[in-house]
Amino acid sequence: MDFEAIKKAAQGYLPNMTKFLRDLIAIPSESCEEEGVIRRTIAEMEALGFDKAEIDPEGNALGWMGEGSRIIAFDGHIDTVGIGNIANWEHDPYKGYETDDIIYGRGGSDQEGGVVSAVYGAKIMKDLNLIPEDTKILVVASVQEEDCDGLCWQYIHKEDGITPEFVVSTEPTDGGIYRGHRGRMEIRVDVKGVSCHGSAPERGDNAIYKMADILREVRALNENTATEQDEIKGLVKMLDPKYNPEHWEDARFLGRGTITCSQIFYTSPSRCAVADSCAVSLDRRMTAGETWDSCLDEIRNLPACKKYGDDVKVSMYLYDRPAWTGLKYETECYFPTWINKESAAHVQALVDAHKALFGDRRIGHESAMDKRNRPLIDKWTFSTNGVSIQGRYGIPCVGFGPGAESQAHAPNEITWKQDLVTCAALYAAVPMCYKPENRTDDVTEYRAGRTDTKFAND
Repeated sequence: MDFEAIKKAAQGYLPNMTKFLRDLIAIPSESCEEEGVIRRTIAEMEALGFDKAEIDPEGNALGWMGEGSRIIAFDGHIDTVGIGNIANWEHDPYKGYETDDIIYGRGGSDQEGGVVSAVYGAKIMKDLNLIPEDTKILVVASVQEEDCDGLCWQYIHKEDGITPEFVVSTEPTDGGIYRGHRGRMEIRVDVKGVSCHGSAPERGDNAIYKMADILREVRALNENTATEQDEIKGLVKMLDPKYNPEHWEDARFLGRGTITCSQIFYTSPSRCAVADSCAVSLDRRMTAGETWDSCLDEIRNLPACKKYGDDVKVSMYLYDRPAWTGLKYETECYFPTWINKESAAHVQALVDAHKALFGDRRIGHESAMDKRNRPLIDKWTFSTNGVSIQGRYGIPCVGFGPGAESQAHAPNEITWKQDLVTCAALYAAVPMCYKPENRTDDVTEYRAGRTDTKFAND
């Protein structure tokens, strides 16, 4: 394989990739409103000579190259979050600008740039005859990830019937190759009270006060240590072999779990009355060794929750928002933790491609390198579609993508043009670097996977 030819081809496509990415950024594409960017992506795939470019019933764009039976997939979600307070942006987030080095605007790093590099990586494969005869390349521009990460791949795997040999996630990795990340859950706590006139609050039962007691303990769960003196042991306990004997090493690799209150709701007859209900949303990030059941039970077992007994309900959110196509595909808001073994064949395919193209250290534009002095092989802090690809279904997944996690959801989002070139080149080299004869059934280091609770779509 001529790695210099791959790099030259990727560099040659930079103007095309820049235009494509700027076109995508210019089309607002929050979750469930992705039709414009999906159709723009399909048009690019068709113009570049993909063998087939199609939109599935959920609205994902699927681009195919090659005729083999083995599928190697590249996934990038095409939806973005909103822009937040426009006053925090220095330029229009949907027009932005480009310099010699960067592209500015919502979605550049998170993560339309990954879609762009994957589309052009496949084009380079075709140009340079880099698709093995037994292999078919699938480039996915997936939808609804920001709303419900992994839902798109639940549909692709279960309904479209697609099971790749492995998937490369093009989420931003700051120049690294990522082999896993923490999982997450969206938990709801509801508390009942009894309303009364605010002039005599003792006649009622204030649900907000009850919730305040619970939230103090939720905060303690996140912030406490795990000593014998701590009545509520902090989540940091999962890094200790005493509390997590089977998975503490994996937990230390991923980082500790966290919990925070993200939303609060209430009902009350008026501003002159005691609140008769209160509810909160909890964002729970899970490390290795934590499960669906253990995370719900730790809330139910908080002293305040026990104190208020049947007036407290702890549950999981259900996602049921329709896709841009109108399809409603429901699922619980549970997103499993996963880690690959570093030695897994699909991980090593990316490592071998990176070493042959760029060496054994992270690379990037000089303005990005202050955060890239880290191991080449690492993990994400946030969550990706890998929660379904490998977390739910055990399909091997590995990450390498343009941009930086720190740019995700932030105002003045940028991505670096050099990253687009780097990633397109590496993607083009991966199929020929992959050694299927080295694949084993035990590629997973840790996977939370399913629980006894039935998933809506399984």
